[in-house]
This record gives sequence, C-alpha cells and structure tokens, in this order.
Amino acid sequence: MHDRHFIITGGAGGLGVTVVEEALSRGARVTVPHHAGHGLDRLKERLGEPEALALVDADLTQEDQVAAIFAKPHDGLIHLMGGFTMQPLHEMSLADFRAHIDLQLTGTFLCCKYALRHMRETGYGRIVTVGSKAIDTPMPHVGAYAAGKAAVVALTRTIAEEAKELPDVTANAVLPSVIDTPANRAAMGDDAAHKWVNPTHLAETICFLASEAASDLRGAVLPIYGKL
Repeated sequence: MHDRHFIITGGAGGLGVTVVEEALSRGARVTVPHHAGHGLDRLKERLGEPEALALVDADLTQEDQVAAIFAKPHDGLIHLMGGFTMQPLHEMSLADFRAHIDLQLTGTFLCCKYALRHMRETGYGRIVTVGSKAIDTPMPHVGAYAAGKAAVVALTRTIAEEAKELPDVTANAVLPSVIDTPANRAAMGDDAAHKWVNPTHLAETICFLASEAASDLRGAVLPIYGKL
C-alpha cells in the first residue's frame, strides 16, 4: 500500500481507527470522511494528526458530497461505514427500515460508483467492503441489518464481475462476526470477548485485500468469525 491513496469510510469508528492505523503503517495516504466530527476525538487520540491523514466532512448518503470526495485522485476504497440495528421485524416501522437500508446500502452504492469511475480511467483500484456473519447465520431481530449487509456483499461481488475487464481493479468483502471494540464491550459486556474478532487481525486482512498482493482475489467473501 506504499504511497497509495485510500479513502476509508467509517475510519473514525471502532474498527475504522484500527484499519486507518494499519493502512498508515503500510505507507498509505488516507482520507477519512466523517459526518459532523463524529468519532474524530477517538481517531486523533489514537493516531495524532499525521501528515498522511486527511479528514473531510461529508454525508456519504448525499451524492454530490460523495462525488466531490472521489473527484480527487485515489487508489482504493475501504468502505467501513455502516450501523447496527436490532429489532423484531414485526415491530419495525417502514421509516426505520428504510433509514437503516439507506445507511448500509446507499452509501456503499454511491462510494463504489464514484470510486469505480476513477478506477476505470486509471486501470487500477481496490475496493474492500464489510458484510457480516449475520448474512450466513440467521439470528433473530437483525433482519434489517442482515438484509443490508447481504446487499452490500452482493453489490461487491457484482462489481468484481464488472471489473474483470480492467487490468488491476478488484473488489472483495469480509464477513466478521462480533468485533472486539469498546462499543461492543459496553453493550454486551466482556465475558465472551475472548471469542470475538480481534480488530487488529481484521484490519490486517482488510489491508491485505487492499494491497498489491491481493491482485488475484476478485469477488472473494472472507468469513472472519473469531471463535464464534
């Protein structure tokens, strides 16, 4: 990843900070879009303000703002933006369902759309997205979340097929189970945390998929379940 420029959405999140740190350690230049400063204190506390890191305020569900970010030269998209919701489907309002799908899928579509436009011009690019174990292992009360993540993975695999004609453009996804982040420990306690996915190991896998070494991986969906 040395001297490559990556746009890492969700880079100020619990997993995102670790992925940004790993990408920087591999010599990448990184742009992190954020919305209204959410999570920036955590990012700056962990990483400081390195010269290779740029922060951009943007709402990634708004096409004009996404287009502006991806208009600048870049070599890859690591798309970590998302959210989690847990509610029985029969109790979920249509507005809440639409809002969650919009968060999971619309942002993914827009970021991939504009990343691909640039990659098709240069002939080079890496796209890495994040699904979830929930799409393969049904669980109660996560229907909207699982549906959104399944759509993200389907979109990623489709992109990989469409990009086969390009010299060096790839798209791959990871499917983590519960990630050992401070937010998850706060929400679920830490009794089972030893079984969860180590965020550093997950970040290393994501950055591998974004690297030169993964040029032969296209449309891969890697299960990363820890001990669950």
